[in-house]
Amino acid sequence: MQLKGKTAVVTGSNSGIGLGVARELARAGATVILNSFSDRPEDHELAASIGKEFGVQARYIQADMSNGEACRALIEKSGGCDILVNNAGIQHVAGIDEFPVDKWDAILAINLSSAFHTTAAALPGMKAKGWGRVINVASAHGLTASPFKSAYVAAKHGVVGLTKVTALEVAGQGITANAICPGYVLTPLVEAQIPDQMKVHNMDRDTVIREVMLTRQPSRQFATVEQIGGTAVFLSSDAAAQITGTTISVDGGWTAL
Repeated sequence: MQLKGKTAVVTGSNSGIGLGVARELARAGATVILNSFSDRPEDHELAASIGKEFGVQARYIQADMSNGEACRALIEKSGGCDILVNNAGIQHVAGIDEFPVDKWDAILAINLSSAFHTTAAALPGMKAKGWGRVINVASAHGLTASPFKSAYVAAKHGVVGLTKVTALEVAGQGITANAICPGYVLTPLVEAQIPDQMKVHNMDRDTVIREVMLTRQPSRQFATVEQIGGTAVFLSSDAAAQITGTTISVDGGWTAL
């Protein structure tokens, strides 16, 4: 239980990558704070089930990551934040000249500005303890680009830049800041797209994954939420104490091209 005694706040964590990260941090012994914009009984039940499964404390706190004050309040309500995982994100696909302004604003707010606000709120406590981990879930699109994803690519590049600045500002204070850059990850959202892609392309599951969905991922394999979570656990460990201000790609070779 290498993270016993540490509290981890994971934004956007009631499903997908965020949930996978929260589970792996709990497995490593951390107290975990789950978060999303909803406030349903099942959100709180999910946190309780993680706590019971791994024998740790786990809570769910609702907060709208598009709202800066709510982002900062999340950290305050957590009662401490040793490990901050900024994962919340949304996506919209359209050409620049047709990109809805409200979608641009929402993506920048949730994917980038939320990380600024939560980090700003968490750093004073980390500095006081002389220990902290800021882990930003960026993307392969934080290092490269694709057409029709202007807001997402801009936000994720911004997350990588914010990560570097954070690392420099807290260097030597026992705090690290790094970005995980996943490629395509097999989440429930992606899993739900596979049957439709099979029908459109008249291919079996393995072929449509390899030849259609993962054309930019040389391994032709999805990363898993457990692998992203395991990377977060490593970055939170003592072994990663001198890893800061950098990106770790979990993308099957995408950004090596």
